Amino acid sequence: MSMPITLRVGFLLFRAVNHGYLLPFITSSLFNTLAMPSSEDDKIESVPLTSVKDTDEDSADASLPTPVSAPSSSAKAKPKIPAFVIIPIWMAFSVSVILYNNHLYNVLDFKFPVFLVTWHLTFSAIGTRVLQRTTHLLDGTKDINMNKDMFLRSILPIGLLFSGSLILSNSAYLYLSISYIQMLKAFNAVAVLIISWIFRISEPNRKLGVIVFMISFGVALTSTGELKFNLLGFIIQAAAVVFEASRLVMIEILLHGMKMDPLVSLHYYAPICALINLLFLPFTEGLAPFYQLARLGPLILLSNAFIAFFLNVAAVFLVGVTSGLVLTLAGVLKDILLISGSVIIFSAVITPLQIFGYSIALAGLVLFKTTGGNAPT
Repeated sequence: MSMPITLRVGFLLFRAVNHGYLLPFITSSLFNTLAMPSSEDDKIESVPLTSVKDTDEDSADASLPTPVSAPSSSAKAKPKIPAFVIIPIWMAFSVSVILYNNHLYNVLDFKFPVFLVTWHLTFSAIGTRVLQRTTHLLDGTKDINMNKDMFLRSILPIGLLFSGSLILSNSAYLYLSISYIQMLKAFNAVAVLIISWIFRISEPNRKLGVIVFMISFGVALTSTGELKFNLLGFIIQAAAVVFEASRLVMIEILLHGMKMDPLVSLHYYAPICALINLLFLPFTEGLAPFYQLARLGPLILLSNAFIAFFLNVAAVFLVGVTSGLVLTLAGVLKDILLISGSVIIFSAVITPLQIFGYSIALAGLVLFKTTGGNAPT
């Protein structure tokens, strides 16, 4: 059966970008002089899929959960950064991305989330290929045999879900406050559990039932206490949660056993997701964002994409430097700092009922992460 022309073009574009045919030769030559040395004896560390929390699913900087396998002897290790150094760096990048995006949407009045996500993905597609040629951070790509069948069966469907998650989660910031969105994200774990039960990759039990109830009840309380509730924004964020949970489950099903750290994942998904978003752009935002680029200026666009991209770089160093419990607690602290930052910077209002509800949801989330929950989160 012949491949539809749109899929054929998409695959050819993916291969062209993936192999660097679209990068200027001079850029490659310049950065090749900066290649980083590493020890031949070091190996890339593998970590379980359930031990890593997504860094930020609100932009192209989202760090993908990583199906893993045994390390390859041909891969060289990335430099090690102590946990007490990389965790604050990761938290700073993660918080900065969300605050910066919200500043663009609601302060600078650049209300074009589809364009912004597409720009982030394009920057990431180029950035990962530059790093592939200048560092050993993407040596994991050598162990992945990308072909037409894998592209159509795995990369494309997961890329569609990833694009939907990114566009919807960014669009929610046009209607809801940062603090409320972060509280709603606690429901991601519940959505992943439910979808994993539907696909029978995990089985429900009493412990997970209690956790689902805790998180759901806590999120319900935060919604009840929200003073600026917007139904459209809530629906958009709920849809983003469904897309994100579906993406995580599909990664577990379609890419199980494959080794991809956050940066390698971005290397493969950024080009196809950028193309998918670009196809949606004319029907959603049209040419309007391009007319606003001169007003923003290159400094804002480049700095925003830079922060988004290097969040994923930080995530690579974060993986494997500490325990899953510490990573979970760091994620909780990051969310609390983000909510506090939204109150200070954007004058968001948080009610006592929301604080109480979010505390319950966080307790359920930490309980899930630390008691061996087996869903692909």
